[in-house]
Amino acid sequence: MADLKERGDPPPQTDKPSTTSPPSTTTTSSSPSLDPITLEKSPSRPPPSRRNSDPLSPLEEALSSPDQETPYERLARQVSSTSSHHTTHDHQSHHTGNHNPLSRPQTGTTSIASRPADFEIIFDPHDPLAPKNPRTWPLWQRAWIIFCVSFSTWVVVLYSTSYTASIPGLMAEYGVKNESVVTLGVTTYLLGLAVGSLVVAPMSELYGRRPVYLICLVCFCLLVIPTGLATSLAEILVVRFFGAIFGAAMVSNSPGTIVDISDEEYRALCISLWSIAPLNGPVTGPLIGGFVFEYLGWRWCNWLVMILAGVAVLLMATCRETYAPAILQAAAKKRRKEEDDERWWSRYDQRISAFELLKINLSRPFVLSFTEPILWFFNIWISLIYGILYLCFVAYPIVFSQHRGWSPGISGPAFVGIGIGTMIAILSEPLWRAMINSQPRDPATGRARPEATALVMSIGAVLTPLGQLVFAWTCLPTTIHWAVPIAFGIPFGMGNTLSFIYGTNYLAGAYGIHAASALAGNAVMRSFFGGTLPLAGPTMYEKLTPQWAGTLLGLLEVALIPIPFVFWRYGERIRGKSKVIRQMREDAERNESKRARQAARRERDEKREEAEAEAEAEANGGVLVGVGSGNGKGEGKETPLGERDVESEAVEKEVKT
Repeated sequence: MADLKERGDPPPQTDKPSTTSPPSTTTTSSSPSLDPITLEKSPSRPPPSRRNSDPLSPLEEALSSPDQETPYERLARQVSSTSSHHTTHDHQSHHTGNHNPLSRPQTGTTSIASRPADFEIIFDPHDPLAPKNPRTWPLWQRAWIIFCVSFSTWVVVLYSTSYTASIPGLMAEYGVKNESVVTLGVTTYLLGLAVGSLVVAPMSELYGRRPVYLICLVCFCLLVIPTGLATSLAEILVVRFFGAIFGAAMVSNSPGTIVDISDEEYRALCISLWSIAPLNGPVTGPLIGGFVFEYLGWRWCNWLVMILAGVAVLLMATCRETYAPAILQAAAKKRRKEEDDERWWSRYDQRISAFELLKINLSRPFVLSFTEPILWFFNIWISLIYGILYLCFVAYPIVFSQHRGWSPGISGPAFVGIGIGTMIAILSEPLWRAMINSQPRDPATGRARPEATALVMSIGAVLTPLGQLVFAWTCLPTTIHWAVPIAFGIPFGMGNTLSFIYGTNYLAGAYGIHAASALAGNAVMRSFFGGTLPLAGPTMYEKLTPQWAGTLLGLLEVALIPIPFVFWRYGERIRGKSKVIRQMREDAERNESKRARQAARRERDEKREEAEAEAEAEANGGVLVGVGSGNGKGEGKETPLGERDVESEAVEKEVKT
């Protein structure tokens, strides 16, 4: 979305209230247009700069734009297609004195294209009553929102792995002999996150982010209580599933909130800062949970999460709404009520039904996942890496508690190596950005091609099995110092983070407007593997020993190394064979051709009008008739052409339009 731009001088006064926004005059190719999301005036895009090659740019666009033409976008397109007609009509009304606001259609039941443009609620910096763009809020307020959202997401992710620290207590409490059965708690939680990302999270498009966050966090917090009071393992498994469904709202929508409040220049930094907490959630879960279980018991692992979730609710309650459509809807509703004038409106007043939204979210991700070869390989690669990461949360306690004799609290810090690797990958973002920007650019966009991110993914694909294999070969026997296997968790964590972040960015850059569906399908498969692979952990590590079980997993990751390298070398050719991507390119070419024809037509019309104006001026002996302080019917005061000031030229241009 474009940055906030100042509006031009307002048109002559009308009988409309003084607090309204000036009407848009987007009738020439050089005029600004309305941003389809924030409804701000934005100039034509400048040539892409080096900053636009930021590795997070494709993901940012995917987060800030729906992957379908929602009713919001369709209504905005209708307004754009009819703006010339209404603008001309408005200016004629202003200058002929025939402006009658009461003849305008009423808000709510009429077509958006027929509503008064002067009464549209937008982010107008010159209107003290207009809502403020979240990207222009004070820095401290936006930083506070990033902290609150990051903390809340961390709590949800932490709960997925803190459970593993309490597995011994659950087995003793309920007399379960098979550790894989108790590990189902991780499975049901991750499956709940997958379901919630498809069902609950999209509700922010209907009601805004803030109410969805608050309601879902409250439900998440309340559903921790039955887990802490559970009298059977089945209760825990079921309740964790439903709790994760509501927790998914934070995991899925938080990146969108960061995009809402950050401008293009600092967006990569904001997303990186936000990601520190949630990406370290899986690591800090067993670290904190281990000490809590050892000193307070397994039930307190739940009570601690409930307390943290309660704090998250309070923090999010202090945050304002950041979703532009929700802000503009609320502002229009408030203005209609305060001024008792139904003409106030926003182009987001008409909403898509929840049924239509769910139908799209539940179908398109799976259609793409099963029909797109790119997604076949990427989903398998990222999902296996994610699954092996969650398998480590079962394997590490086996190695350090059962074989090395560490207590549950002391075995938790064994995950510090993975956490350090994650932090290194995030904080090295400038290095990865420079590496991506050094790759050949796409001449159509001026940005690095999606394949440029595959170079960073390839590094992650090599580091992950390196850390896994060395950990497997050094975790036992106990004569090897414990610091060695923990240290090789650093390349493992670093490789996982690079593969996940930049693999996600590749999909976002490759699928453009369909990125949200592609990422949703990937998230579902990732959660499925992350939830099911840990079930095999206890048996596999018992039968094969930790050394050979870890070696098997490492060799599996070695077999996946060619995937990012192939896409780095042949990705553009592979993308060219995708039906969805080909269709996107054809649509883009048609739209570009249409825009070029429209621009040429506007230029011809403008030249013809200029020629007619010059001919009329010559016919009147060097004076321009109809511009000045007349009655608006062409009978105004004559102004010599040589004495026209800047204001007169602006009015003349407005009349010609």
